[in-house]
Amino acid sequence: MSSEPHVLIVEDEPAQREMLAYNVGAEGYRVSTAANGEEAILMIAEDEPDVVILDWMMPNLSGIEVCRRVKSRPETREISIIMLSARSEDVDRVRGLETGADDYVVKPYSVNELLARVRSQLRRTRPALAGQTLVFEDIQLDAETHRVTRAGEQLKLGPTEFRLLSTFIEKPGRVWSREQLLDRVWGRDIYVDTRTVDVHVGRLRKALTAYGGGDPVRTVRGAGYALG
Repeated sequence: MSSEPHVLIVEDEPAQREMLAYNVGAEGYRVSTAANGEEAILMIAEDEPDVVILDWMMPNLSGIEVCRRVKSRPETREISIIMLSARSEDVDRVRGLETGADDYVVKPYSVNELLARVRSQLRRTRPALAGQTLVFEDIQLDAETHRVTRAGEQLKLGPTEFRLLSTFIEKPGRVWSREQLLDRVWGRDIYVDTRTVDVHVGRLRKALTAYGGGDPVRTVRGAGYALG
């Protein structure tokens, strides 16, 4: 995959925020940081992360409230949230998880343990990056060997078409805008015209239907594309 996993760190304590950003970035992930809950909500809407490391205790908008808002919106509810808190009581852990957090880490924590938790969440939300085999109907994508088959026939996909299919097959049914596909498949630092997305989706469709079978890629007028 060309676009590395995106991790957003939401922490109001500057030293903690910088330490986390350094260590998460050293893992090869793209890192964004927010100093408060309001900033985090705006950043999530503009540039959807794969994982959010979210501090519970922040002024104004707490981590719990940020988590509740993110998980209540259909567009963002699939984002993994790891809650950080000095609250170690079971009742607090339960509250964090019931609000929608996917994991809960008590301060003080081991950075290595936190990074292991991030990797665990990415295996769930970005299985193609973890080298897993993904299946949708009669299509099978082996992320490790970069092989794609449909009904047993091996398909010929270029690198960009493979990344497109990886994105689609990780979240079947999800509608991806052209801008979101550019970020995920080409990367945010590369300027590519949105019409390029249409060209590569066309190539992907041609490859997927090369041996017969219907076109599984759906065009959603005014919104983008989805698998299934």
